[in-house]
Amino acid sequence: MSAQSASNDVSKDKLVADLKVVVADAEELLRATASQAGEKVSAARERIQASLATAKVKLTEAEQALLEKSKEAAKAADEYVRENPWQAVGVAAAAGLVLGVLISRR
Repeated sequence: MSAQSASNDVSKDKLVADLKVVVADAEELLRATASQAGEKVSAARERIQASLATAKVKLTEAEQALLEKSKEAAKAADEYVRENPWQAVGVAAAAGLVLGVLISRR
């Protein structure tokens, strides 16, 4: 496992943990508003707002990371095809053959 892959796993774990906090805070708010209103509700709402803000930032960061990874993968695929055009044609032909066989079975 590369360092970048490990870092991505940690980021994903952190994102999941942040989203769990948001859910827990939302559940607490629901419980608090079911029985009473006032200071408890206000404190829970503040925590939920803070958790949502954090989650939104984390989601934006995760989206950017996925976008960068996608761009890197596309660039690597493009470079491979340019360096090995006949192998790429062979792989595409094989994939087309497999798809053709699968489609003709139906």
